[in-house]
Amino acid sequence: MAQRFLTLADVAEELAVSVAQVRVLVRSGELRAIQVGGRNQWRVESSALEEYIQEQYARTRARIEAEQRS
Repeated sequence: MAQRFLTLADVAEELAVSVAQVRVLVRSGELRAIQVGGRNQWRVESSALEEYIQEQYARTRARIEAEQRS
């Protein structure tokens, strides 16, 4: 069974970025997460990570199309 919630380290590994970069995404609201337990204990739902990835694909596609038109 797939994990429902991922740590910021899990997300960082999945996206091949640093944990600090994931924390910036969470704090900016770009990546939905919940804070659990103590300080700096964040969890990202697997579906929220997938939504974020799909949004990034859409943004990239739009940027490429805009560049091709200009």
